[in-house]
Amino acid sequence: MIKTWAFLVLTLIFTVQARGAEIELSINLAKQTGEYHNPYVAVWIEDDAGKSVRTLVLWREGAKWLKDIRTWWRKVGRRAPELVDSVTSATRPAGDYRLNFSANDDNGEPLAQGNYTLKFEVVRENGGRAIIKQKFRLNGQAQSYDLQGTLETNPTKFSIKE
Repeated sequence: MIKTWAFLVLTLIFTVQARGAEIELSINLAKQTGEYHNPYVAVWIEDDAGKSVRTLVLWREGAKWLKDIRTWWRKVGRRAPELVDSVTSATRPAGDYRLNFSANDDNGEPLAQGNYTLKFEVVRENGGRAIIKQKFRLNGQAQSYDLQGTLETNPTKFSIKE
């Protein structure tokens, strides 16, 4: 009986792991000179119709500054205060940050196969603004992208493991 249950549990675990894609993101915030404030960062995924389906990263200080992450705020933030609370974490200094996510939507459901765009917005007080976009397709195949650096970011890596 115990062996049967153990087998069923392991089968379920492997089935769940095999069904979902994983997103790996290496965010590299550029070191700045002069007066420096940690940047506000938002990373999200939009479907082929341009609708936000998942916010992956939201690094910010006080809520009143959320509007400065303009593109993300207009698409997602002002319409979903509960999402803001669930994904927010503190800003981070310049450096390399490696993050892993399941390829699920904001409700925890697996993203369907299809075309998507990863959007990455970085805004810094008394500094610059950068928006990086990368189209990708969930199709059951592993993919890797090198995202070009900006004044606010060094080259960043984005990959999907299916």
